[in-house]
Amino acid sequence: MGEMRMYQVTVRGETKAYPEGTSYEEIALEHQKEETAPIVLAIAGGKLCELFTRVHEDTMLSFVTMAQTPGIQSYHRSAVMLALKAVYKVAGRENVQRISVEFSVSKGLYLEPRGNFALDEAFVSQVEEKMRELVSQELPIEKRTVGTNEAIRLFRQYEMPDKEKLFSYRRVSRVNLYRIGQFEDYFYGYMVPNTRYLKWFRLYRYADGFVIQLPQKDNPTTLEPFAPSEKVFATLKESNEWSARLGVNAVGDLNDLIVNGGLGELILVQEALMEKKLGKIAEAIAQDRRKKIILVAGPSSSGKTSFSHRLSIQLKTYGLTPHPIAVDNYFRDRVLAPRDEEGNYNFEALECVDVELFNEHMLRLLAGEEVALAKYNFNTGKQELGQGDRLRLSSDDILVIEGIHCLNDRMTYRLPSDCRYRIYISALTQLNVDEHNRIPTTDGRLIRRIVRDARTRGHSARDTIAQWNSVRRGEEQNIFPYQESADVVFNSALIYELSVLKAYAEPLLFSVPRDSKEYQEAKRLLKFFDYFLPVASEDIPRNSLLREFIGGSLFPVG
Repeated sequence: MGEMRMYQVTVRGETKAYPEGTSYEEIALEHQKEETAPIVLAIAGGKLCELFTRVHEDTMLSFVTMAQTPGIQSYHRSAVMLALKAVYKVAGRENVQRISVEFSVSKGLYLEPRGNFALDEAFVSQVEEKMRELVSQELPIEKRTVGTNEAIRLFRQYEMPDKEKLFSYRRVSRVNLYRIGQFEDYFYGYMVPNTRYLKWFRLYRYADGFVIQLPQKDNPTTLEPFAPSEKVFATLKESNEWSARLGVNAVGDLNDLIVNGGLGELILVQEALMEKKLGKIAEAIAQDRRKKIILVAGPSSSGKTSFSHRLSIQLKTYGLTPHPIAVDNYFRDRVLAPRDEEGNYNFEALECVDVELFNEHMLRLLAGEEVALAKYNFNTGKQELGQGDRLRLSSDDILVIEGIHCLNDRMTYRLPSDCRYRIYISALTQLNVDEHNRIPTTDGRLIRRIVRDARTRGHSARDTIAQWNSVRRGEEQNIFPYQESADVVFNSALIYELSVLKAYAEPLLFSVPRDSKEYQEAKRLLKFFDYFLPVASEDIPRNSLLREFIGGSLFPVG
């Protein structure tokens, strides 16, 4: 027998020899005490990889925990696979027609199983019990690579039509599949190595399915209380139902339309549907003439500016004269902005806004006075008092105010409640990769922002990705807690938009340096775009919300 080969593995500056074939998981366990959250992935030689990867050369090794974005994503992905296996086990595979992972709810994911079984509290309890049993069995999550044609055959056998269609458009020759016991599936991204890692989850029977509540990276070993946003959920359900009517539930369906020449009609139908919803909102406002202040709020890259302009046009059809106002013009001088924990300006904080001046101006307008609105110079970072438009409201005038804090009562605390109409807008992605791989709303918004920032602000994709965590923290603090206070929720996502954004985003993502900490995220998004066939932008209407990001809008949106 030959002598066992040894390789040098360096972790945190310390080098140790390990036998060939040692798993990264074994090495991670030696270093777990140095981390505050569970280790779930590794980075070897600058490349993200799974813990069941084995030592086969000298390498620099670091670890990714559940307190980091790739780590918590792998945990969520693996927990979904565990839940799917448990549903098939409890219901009996022959009784399950379909299980779809739809969208996020509360701090979890909403799943809809369909088939010959009663989807009641007892069933959901049995699924959760089966999941915990599988965790206790410490089953390995195994990975194997098959040819793309073999994957298509398997998904036909497994009765997963979305995956079968998806891979018919893949150019890669090999596909990675994951297995827990006899249950095999495809997942977009890395997995944890063993079911024993999946300790933190809870299932709740909800609507037409159930929610698997999952930990978040800020508190990766704690589950927050189940608190669904009913209005946002209803909007997502409605969007999904419309997608189903249009025959576009997943990326494979969209690619089919592109190949077969049906995309033009889809664009027209969805833009018409969006216009119809805008019309209904305008009608509700026009029917109550007390509503003089329309407040539009939503997270980054939701299309708030284009939405406000399109709503203003609809309001004009009812004889109203809308006046758009950006809360950003009421920013305090930049030097007065609070700082975040990293010492950077926190421009997402309400304290950046001159709330007193804003309320004073709005009250004076409501009283019929003429007001010189505020103006903010983004180049100098200074407020320019009295330099904005001069405005006096008549009986038919109405204000359309857009800003991230517009649903927060602290922003409008002096204004009468009966004069306000609140709108929450977000790009709530209704398209999924396939039955079990959803497209997070945050991914869609990040891609929009990468494209817009490059076009209007000269920012690189690396810059935008680097800022994204800070933006997301601001949304969690300043926007999402108030979304249920809205009078109406508007979904600005377009089914076809990622196919259009692909041509704009890919060159920007390829420019992210390989040695930067933003590279892993850029690489993930590039891999994600491989699922989509590209679409030229010529057929996108000039009033489309998508134009706010790709350019060519009728409206002054940057």
